Formats: sequence, C-alpha cells, structure tokens
Amino acid sequence: MDNTLSRAAYWKENLRLMTVCMVIWFVVSYLFGIILFEPLNNIQIGGYKLGFWFAQQGSIYVFVVLIFFYASRMNKLDQKYDVHED
Repeated sequence: MDNTLSRAAYWKENLRLMTVCMVIWFVVSYLFGIILFEPLNNIQIGGYKLGFWFAQQGSIYVFVVLIFFYASRMNKLDQKYDVHED
C-alpha cells in the first residue's frame, strides 16, 4: 500500500512539473512569439525589437533552459522517491 501511495505521489509531482514546463513553453512560444508580437515590438533590447527576438531566438533559449530545468528537477524527484539510477 505504501509503495502505491509513493508511486502516486511521484507521478503527481511529475505531472505538476511537466505542466509548469508546458505552460512556460506555451507562453513563450505562442503568446510572446505570435499573439503578443506587436505589443512586444514596442520594447527594444540591444537594438532589436522584443517581439522579433522572442519569435526568432528567445523562445529557443527558453526551451533549452527548460530542458535543463526539467532534467535537474526530475533528478531531485527521482532521488526523493528512491527511483534514481546510479
């Protein structure tokens, strides 16, 4: 019974982490890169319009950061529930 509860808790935390990552991915790629493109173009960083930057480069940088963030958090989660690989 304890093992079943542990698996359910592990899966629940995993789903929460995936949901957070997917929401960030959606906001950066769809909202910032497509929907809010025009308003973000009123802001400039380094001579480039922010909407253009998000559509071309910013979303890629955020995706790479999300990959490392997810891997790091999953390693901690695996160790917490003793399902890690040595």
